[in-house]
Amino acid sequence: MNEAKLWFWILIDAALAALVIFGVTVGMPALVKYGNALTPARTVTVTAQGKTTATPDMAELTFSVVTQGTDPQTLSDNNNTQMNSVMQFLEGQGIATSDIQTVAYNLQPNYQYPKTGTRGVISGYTLTQSVQVKIRDLTKVATVIGGLAPLGVNQIGSITFTFSNDTKVLAMARADALAKAGAEAAQMAQAAGMPLGSVVSITENHYIPGPQPMYAAASGLGVSTAAVAPNIQPGSEDVTDTVTVVYALQ
Repeated sequence: MNEAKLWFWILIDAALAALVIFGVTVGMPALVKYGNALTPARTVTVTAQGKTTATPDMAELTFSVVTQGTDPQTLSDNNNTQMNSVMQFLEGQGIATSDIQTVAYNLQPNYQYPKTGTRGVISGYTLTQSVQVKIRDLTKVATVIGGLAPLGVNQIGSITFTFSNDTKVLAMARADALAKAGAEAAQMAQAAGMPLGSVVSITENHYIPGPQPMYAAASGLGVSTAAVAPNIQPGSEDVTDTVTVVYALQ
């Protein structure tokens, strides 16, 4: 064999060796990964619902100071003075300023229409300043509501109760649902005489109750200023989570 042929076969052997190494180090792991990504031929699908009952730990309340007058500047000054007193009262109840939010500030003219003609004239103004407050200490709810009217709050909306951390509550319902799904899948696999494998996929549908109105005060400009604290009960809510789990059968 001459020298040229010798080098030719050496190069062929080297190329084959490189292909073998490439197949072992790159090709095989890729094939294994692809095979693992394929949906198993034999699966079992179960749907289960989990539930947890929890007591809301936060209250939300919306109220307004409504004032009327003929001079917008005087009206604004009086309204702001009353609202500043309300803010001091809320902070004195331990409510953080980050939980107090002004949601509306509206100055609207009041029209008086004469008996003759259709064009009205401005007879005064109504200023409405609305605030939404989050009360995280539920023992303060009754005190807060009872203390608003004497400070000039003459319009109080319904109070609602909700969860400050609904993710934590939902996690409890989800854990219950997954435990039920696993138990049901194991029973089905055992009945079929096949070992239960790993989870292939999970889909979820949950329900968290929205804020529930529990109390509404009288509204309007004629609200009594008597500081009578109402009886407030947050109650409890059911949070549910439904999961559909696909398991492989070995």
